[in-house]
Amino acid sequence: MTAESFLKALREEGRIVIVGASLAGLRAAEQLREEGFTGSLTLIGDEPHEPYDRPPLSKQVLIGRALPEDTALPRRRAIDAQWRLGVAATGLDRDRRRVRLADGEDVEYDRLLIATGVRSRPWPHETEAALDGVCVLRTREDTDRLDRLLSRRPSRVLIIGAGFTGSEIASACRERGLQVTVAERGESPLVGALGGVVGDVAAQLQREHGVDLRCGVMVTALEGDPGGRLKRAHLSDGTVLDVEVAVVALGAVRNTAWLEGSGLAAGPRGVACDTGCRAFDVHGIVTDDVFAAGDVARTPHPLFGYQFLSLEHWGNAVAQAEIAAHNMISAGSQRRPHLWTPSFWSAQFGVNIKSVGAPSMADELIVTQGALTERSFVAAYGYQGRVIAAVGFDQAKWMDFYRRLIEQAAPFPPEFTGVDRRSAGLRPVPAGFPDPALPTHGPTVTLTGHSPSERRVVFTPARA
Repeated sequence: MTAESFLKALREEGRIVIVGASLAGLRAAEQLREEGFTGSLTLIGDEPHEPYDRPPLSKQVLIGRALPEDTALPRRRAIDAQWRLGVAATGLDRDRRRVRLADGEDVEYDRLLIATGVRSRPWPHETEAALDGVCVLRTREDTDRLDRLLSRRPSRVLIIGAGFTGSEIASACRERGLQVTVAERGESPLVGALGGVVGDVAAQLQREHGVDLRCGVMVTALEGDPGGRLKRAHLSDGTVLDVEVAVVALGAVRNTAWLEGSGLAAGPRGVACDTGCRAFDVHGIVTDDVFAAGDVARTPHPLFGYQFLSLEHWGNAVAQAEIAAHNMISAGSQRRPHLWTPSFWSAQFGVNIKSVGAPSMADELIVTQGALTERSFVAAYGYQGRVIAAVGFDQAKWMDFYRRLIEQAAPFPPEFTGVDRRSAGLRPVPAGFPDPALPTHGPTVTLTGHSPSERRVVFTPARA
């Protein structure tokens, strides 16, 4: 069979399986049908719901401006798919091209898309994590549970971690009139994502809105009463807090455990892919029938030195899913690279925060517009003499401009003048990112690269 006839048969009668029935999975399915795929399409998801939007859960839903059921993702077109919801994938047999499910069934495929995303990092002590009042926020069920806990009007809510999710939850709690303590092991909120300079602005913003923000400390233990309800939290500085609700916001874990033993280059940092979304195996050889997209994927990007990036971004999930879908049913000469420039937004304490590029890669920043003290500014980030990222507080209209600077590898500091008098004469300063060897709570762009500890290939001397 020629390559052309194989692709024709694949497009007309092939079996495509998508593991992960969320944003990336849905958009990939729609793109496949849009591009003429008429074969069998199966979507597998461990949650019982059809795809829904997650960002509103820590924003509009938690403050009562939307219901969880209002977050269903709009459909762009009919996809005529078989849905396997409420059942998790537990294994992958690449030789037989089968996905194993938790209910014991196997699903066969000709092309597979891995779009399993991430899950919330749980509290590490299982007994403490099981206390009534301890929760995470990732799914609809998580939001329902947290809303019920907050509706009890607890005397104090403890947020463990001041990344974007933790900060958004703190903002929602304050909007509900609740007393909030935030414990962050870094020097400031958002420090892992945006650096210490911008993190200091975020810290001032939280304190001005009544948050009891405690940085440079960790929660060492959660204590329950005899009935199994949370009652106290112990901090590393010796403080003991009376708390009734604790939200664990310690970042995300990529859902790759089900791929163990599959031979794919998949681990805690995601599934390694080429720019065409094709997964690598453990030997660094690209596959041609397994693809990945969304939060679980990590791909090299030419704008950032071809380092592998893991992006927990809504827009990236959509763009990457569409590229993966196209490439799954296209000839090599027609395949396209995924070169989306990272972009992320957050709303907290009345401020809209938006970033483009890879801030955590930078070593310097300069305020180019507005002023840090006014909570309305743009900061450009530099790395090796070029603009690598930008973040705006209530300055979202400028982000497309800075995206173009990043994509053009514009020099840093930017050469334009006269944009804003308040920033005239300012010089670059260290961005203030923590040591990358230390854990942090909030990067939405992770430079994963290669880990020397991941020795999966053993070299033996040749025999004479």
